Amino acid sequence: MSAPNESPLIPALAILGSVTFLGLGTSWAKQSLFPLVGAQGTTAVRVGFSALLLLLLWRPWRWRLSRSDALRLVAYGVAVGAMNLCFYLSLQTIPFGVAVAIEFSGPLAVAVLSSRRPLDFIWVVLAVAGLAVLLPWEPGAGALDPRGVGFALAAAVFWASYILFGKRVGHLHAGHSVSLGLTVAALVVVPVGVVHAGADLWTPAVLLTGIGVAALSSAIPISLEMVALKRLPQQAFGIMISMEPAVAALLALVLLGEALSLAQWLAIGMIMAASMGCAATAQRRGARPAAAVSAQERAARTD
Repeated sequence: MSAPNESPLIPALAILGSVTFLGLGTSWAKQSLFPLVGAQGTTAVRVGFSALLLLLLWRPWRWRLSRSDALRLVAYGVAVGAMNLCFYLSLQTIPFGVAVAIEFSGPLAVAVLSSRRPLDFIWVVLAVAGLAVLLPWEPGAGALDPRGVGFALAAAVFWASYILFGKRVGHLHAGHSVSLGLTVAALVVVPVGVVHAGADLWTPAVLLTGIGVAALSSAIPISLEMVALKRLPQQAFGIMISMEPAVAALLALVLLGEALSLAQWLAIGMIMAASMGCAATAQRRGARPAAAVSAQERAARTD
């Protein structure tokens, strides 16, 4: 919690900085790496270098690991790798902000479905309504690509899965579980990237950009969110982190030229409102806010 004389702006700015750097990393990856190595190669270098950074930071070999925990970590890591890959594949054909909003439905579903309070089903209605606006029900010039939406929905499912698998290794040190989980994720996605991109994956331009993307998407956000987590209750953290889809959409507009329609902005707002509402009521029901994953866990995220 914050010191008495400490400005309340510090945790707010830390969270804003975290989601901004996450968005900058993904925007940079889409703009610079997609043309060179595609979504598969981009996932490989981003996850690979993020895993390497966390291994060097946490040195998980210092802790003992039982066989049952190792199996749980494999499932956790596979979910993380599949989530990252599906998310980047979705970015090939749909806007960044829309992909983030759709993907947010995964952890939101986990949080809400664990509750039996009638109020929480308001957030379900809001999220479903937002998704209904986004989904490509009819073909047309403004419709989203169905394949991209499908990958974003798959990423949402894998995000929900990795939260559930993550709970099974929750008794381990966060640095231990996340660094090993992300290493498993790298073992899943790096071969896919190698097969897709071939020798292009090992060029200096790709590797240097991959290191930069990993730093923007992992190291800097982790540091900023640790600042916020020390000063905010988890409920407040969950509400504030729910700004992520809007920040992603704004960054994509400025950096990638991805303009959204009024209906798409409205849908993103509805999903954000559902996430904020879920976080606001989580403390009352003793549940974890939908988007209030720890800073170490968010190192596995791509957006």
